[in-house]
Amino acid sequence: MDEATNDHDLIEPPVAGDEVATLLGSLERQRATFAWKVGGLDADGLAVRVAASAITLGGLLKHLAFTEELWFSTKLHGRPPGEPWDTVDWDRDPQWPWTSAAQDSPGDLYDLWRAAVVGSRAAIDEALADGGLDRRLVWQPEVGDGGERSSLRRVLVDLIEEYARHVGHADLIRESIDGLVGEDPSGVPAVYPVREP
Repeated sequence: MDEATNDHDLIEPPVAGDEVATLLGSLERQRATFAWKVGGLDADGLAVRVAASAITLGGLLKHLAFTEELWFSTKLHGRPPGEPWDTVDWDRDPQWPWTSAAQDSPGDLYDLWRAAVVGSRAAIDEALADGGLDRRLVWQPEVGDGGERSSLRRVLVDLIEEYARHVGHADLIRESIDGLVGEDPSGVPAVYPVREP
């Protein structure tokens, strides 16, 4: 993930768009800001921790790659997890995305996250064509969750929240590394294409 940007407008949800465009625009903005905050770092940069927190930018990349695949592929469409998630012993190490990121190269972490986002975009488009925002997850929730399956609408809101929380973590960590601050990247990262409306 490099620092290359182009001169397009910032990724923004539409000012007065429909529900789909607003939700997808909000998610894409969070993804783009996250890409900017974690971009262009070496292994040492991706391993930096702030204060007592165990969160690293490398761990965030791997965690969000897993989150993308879990919700948009496995839970939304019922597809089995792909690599590297299919070989993890989750009972033994439920924090594996966080704890294993330090053993991965920056290129592998960036590629894993990018591939998960690309896969998620395709899975979202597929679900939108098959029920729209009301499309329900295939995954059956735990009894304690009320037993009702979430809609794609709810999953998109949850992922926007997940990214927003972790963009805040990434912001603090990145500032401690090289002083990079700000809310918006100066342009859309060239390695991160914007979804066409």
